[in-house]
Amino acid sequence: MAKRITQETFDAVVKENMEDFDMEEEEAIEDAVKQFESQGVNLANIVRDLYTRQKVGGADNSVHQAIDAVKNISCELEKDVPDTDILSGELEKLKLECDIDLAHRCLAGTNGAYPALYSMVERYRSDNKMLVKCLQTLCSLCNGQPDLLDQNGVCLMMELLENKKADIECSTLIVRFIRYCCIMHESNRQAFVKVKLIPTLMDCLWEHRSCGDMVKEACILLRVLTFDDDVRVPFGQGHEHAKKIVTESAALRTIIEISQDYVSNTSVLGELFSTLGKLSVRDEFCQEIMDLGGLALILKSMEANIAHMSIVKQLLGVIKAVAGNDNVKVAIAKENGFELILGAMSKHMSQEKVCELGCAAIAAIILRQPKHCQRVMDANGAAVIIQAMNVHKKSDGVQQQACMALRNMVARTRDYCDQILALGAEDLINHARINFPKCEDTAKAALRDLGCKVELRELWKGEKPIMHS
Repeated sequence: MAKRITQETFDAVVKENMEDFDMEEEEAIEDAVKQFESQGVNLANIVRDLYTRQKVGGADNSVHQAIDAVKNISCELEKDVPDTDILSGELEKLKLECDIDLAHRCLAGTNGAYPALYSMVERYRSDNKMLVKCLQTLCSLCNGQPDLLDQNGVCLMMELLENKKADIECSTLIVRFIRYCCIMHESNRQAFVKVKLIPTLMDCLWEHRSCGDMVKEACILLRVLTFDDDVRVPFGQGHEHAKKIVTESAALRTIIEISQDYVSNTSVLGELFSTLGKLSVRDEFCQEIMDLGGLALILKSMEANIAHMSIVKQLLGVIKAVAGNDNVKVAIAKENGFELILGAMSKHMSQEKVCELGCAAIAAIILRQPKHCQRVMDANGAAVIIQAMNVHKKSDGVQQQACMALRNMVARTRDYCDQILALGAEDLINHARINFPKCEDTAKAALRDLGCKVELRELWKGEKPIMHS
């Protein structure tokens, strides 16, 4: 693990370079960076740009803007009647610093920015103008720093979200702040879920369904609650959270109904569909999405927006997710889903993620459905998959999903082996097997079912090893 240093240590070396070696500030910073990096120090949390220089008592002192802003906010809050103009100016200064990069946010965070802003939110919770400025700055500060949040902050934000439901701007900022605090932080996610975030968030989503920004923020937060991205915990509750969202808040019906209002707004529609995909964690949820008209809307949107790469990616992801249900697979095939998926792949063949998700969707829809394989072949699907493998030879994701799709094409019928092999599949699958360790098992399965020569290792025969004394 790379070593870390504090901002004070870095600043002291810069100051030493300037005073002892008569370096200019830019040169001193550059030299300090080289020194620490040569020692294997990770400087991701260190601010390297120039300080502001302020005269204090006749001395020339170096003060970082973020530290100065936090100090001024704290001092102003100690007054019986703080000057809101001064606070507004310092909030803006602190927000600008936090928006530069994570290092500036870390500097502010380690110098008391969170408790100062928490105090401001509490003090000005009834002043929407000031509250909005506080929330904007809090969002900038906690982006990438979820550890700053404490339990008091969880309770305060939930109370505000409940009380500010009618205010779109405040609600949107609160949802954004909670989202930043939940990314890569399992305990924060669980803390918010325990205090009934999910039903409150769904109420906000429905109440402000006409506001695209709020819809997007709410959808992103719903997805974040299903993440399992915190390496500090062995098991997350993402799957359980997804079930709660669906079963306790009628989320699928709500999202599909709201989607009807955004059929011409691909930006918002994409977020809604991506959220449906993340919530499709059980067979009955996939069935419910289809029963509510969600599948028909997804396929209709794919046809209408096939030229828009960003939403095509999101649509392919949700198609793959809902295809976990066998009834949905049949419905997708019946509604010309294969032709739409392959058409999207052909149109966006240079886009790695489209090809990866397209292959994954096809693999899911034809799994245990040999009748669907003929539809794929008739739509020139094998050739499109092989073309994707050729175009994206350096992408392990494309290679793995393509191998899976080809394997599923012939797993229950050998009718198409010769046609697929004639397209050059064997060499490409072997290329994936040799170059990408994650593809090895899938590639070998594809080669085996295509009738190619492949060495399958027997890892364990179910026998105890013989112990020698």
